[in-house]
Amino acid sequence: MKEVVARETAQLLEQAPLGLDAYPLTSHGDLGDYLFLLLRAPAAAIMDLRHLIFFSRTQLRIMDLRCQIEVSRNKVSAMDGALIDDGFPAERLFNQGYSYTYDDVIFLPHYIDFPTDSVQLSTKLSRNLNLSIPCVASPMDTVTESSMAVAMAVLGGIGIVHSNNSPSDQAAIVRSAKSHRIPFVSDLLFKSPSDSIHSIGEFGSSPSCILVTESGTRKSKLLGVVTKSDWEALNDKEARVSDYMVPAPISAPSDYNFEQVASFLAAKNLEFVPLVNESDSEVVDVVSAADVDRIRGFPKLGMPSMGSDGKFMVGAAIGTRESDKERLEQLVKAGTNVIVLDSSQGNSSYQIDMIKYVKKTYPELDVIGGNVVTMYQASNLIQAGVDGLRVGMGSGSICTTQEVCAVGRGQATAVYKVSSIAERSGVPVIADGGISNSGHIVKALVLGASTVMMGSFLAGSNEAPGAYENQGGHRIKKYRGMGSLEAMMKGSDARYLGDTAKLKIAQGVVGAVADKGSVLKFLPYNMQAVKQGFQDLGASSLQSAHELLRKSVLRLEVRSGAAQVEGGVHGLVSYEKKSF
Repeated sequence: MKEVVARETAQLLEQAPLGLDAYPLTSHGDLGDYLFLLLRAPAAAIMDLRHLIFFSRTQLRIMDLRCQIEVSRNKVSAMDGALIDDGFPAERLFNQGYSYTYDDVIFLPHYIDFPTDSVQLSTKLSRNLNLSIPCVASPMDTVTESSMAVAMAVLGGIGIVHSNNSPSDQAAIVRSAKSHRIPFVSDLLFKSPSDSIHSIGEFGSSPSCILVTESGTRKSKLLGVVTKSDWEALNDKEARVSDYMVPAPISAPSDYNFEQVASFLAAKNLEFVPLVNESDSEVVDVVSAADVDRIRGFPKLGMPSMGSDGKFMVGAAIGTRESDKERLEQLVKAGTNVIVLDSSQGNSSYQIDMIKYVKKTYPELDVIGGNVVTMYQASNLIQAGVDGLRVGMGSGSICTTQEVCAVGRGQATAVYKVSSIAERSGVPVIADGGISNSGHIVKALVLGASTVMMGSFLAGSNEAPGAYENQGGHRIKKYRGMGSLEAMMKGSDARYLGDTAKLKIAQGVVGAVADKGSVLKFLPYNMQAVKQGFQDLGASSLQSAHELLRKSVLRLEVRSGAAQVEGGVHGLVSYEKKSF
């Protein structure tokens, strides 16, 4: 009898959905006396066996029966007891030799037992940095400078300032972003008292005034302001600004947050107020009553990303050359919270050496490595000491690496594969590229990423660098790949290890994207859409989604071309698509 039970038990354990090693067998002992039996529950997809079963020659006595069984709604028992197996576990789907993009795959819905608002999107950017939302602005010169970095921090994400500029300019952008407490950055204009204003165009778009300081820069004492209306009323447009400027209005401390500034404006009945750093008299920004009304018209802001210094969290990119060590030093002095090593192919001796240098020189500073798309690449950088991994190669809308160099990977496959190995070491993964809609964000996060890095998704917004233009009746902004020849001419060729090459080969293009409005408006709506996607999958958090995928509770399928067409808007003569 003992031998029969032992044999049947071993067979059941070998057939378990997760394999023998997945079950916490605390003591084997004599199989004749102590046996761990897998429950015969045909509807059980996952089991956590915690019962000790004592066997004697006459009976089986179950002691301390504590078994938790999670039933997968994708694998249920039919009326006749037969097992219905629907969809594919991720491990099986992504090990068939195909390179899948986000659009190639679709998740099957799971079971809902919680409201959408209970979904938590808080996550880790790197080993030691937490975010309220899983969103990262890409280090591209048409995406992330101070305005984008501030907006992302206000929303609970983070912006990574690009390095396609001088070290001092990049450090200045970081300092500017970290000096803010309000959710936007104005394009401030300065004049000295002896200057003249020759045209209305010198006022720019916002704010509607020019600030007059002693030296004509933000780093000197504020003397007065000139409004558009004051200048337009002048008879002599060549007059010096000191002849007609309005003496400096009341200012507010630059460390006021948005609500404090709004209350200050209301209490003093002011049209606008300069925000001044009390320590050095630097003018940080100007907030108007119109700005307050505009911000209050956006969705309610959540928990901002704040560093240990009490300021907005801001990241910065550097390369892997010797000269980047000087850049790194300036960025650390500016208060950078995290460093991203910016390389199209991160598995190199250059990056590994730089990872070790950063961790040795600034052990408290988190460093994110990449880009990688394979488990082998990821393993090398993890061993070198990275605190996060950036995943993606050739998946961006303006990137041509896969076409030009014949290397890369479909982004869905890349994210799943790299996340699978990074999770073992507790290294968060950033899914970088290929994000065009909220569904792509859901797929990236559920497949194992902790955050998504976005370029084109944020380009074209008010906060992205550059001026709007009109093209064919559309309001657009320039958006270019860092591998485009145009960007390379400014220094980004080091990202592609081509800075020493005599011939420059483009791995990106220059394009344009439509006006998207403010990130402060459209990103919260997209996060709500992501929450609804998680609810449909029965995952109340990123951690829950990763666990459900790992345990094969969540299932996927590959979509045919026709299925992808069917999954979008189709069969209409015309339509207007508004997501919110």
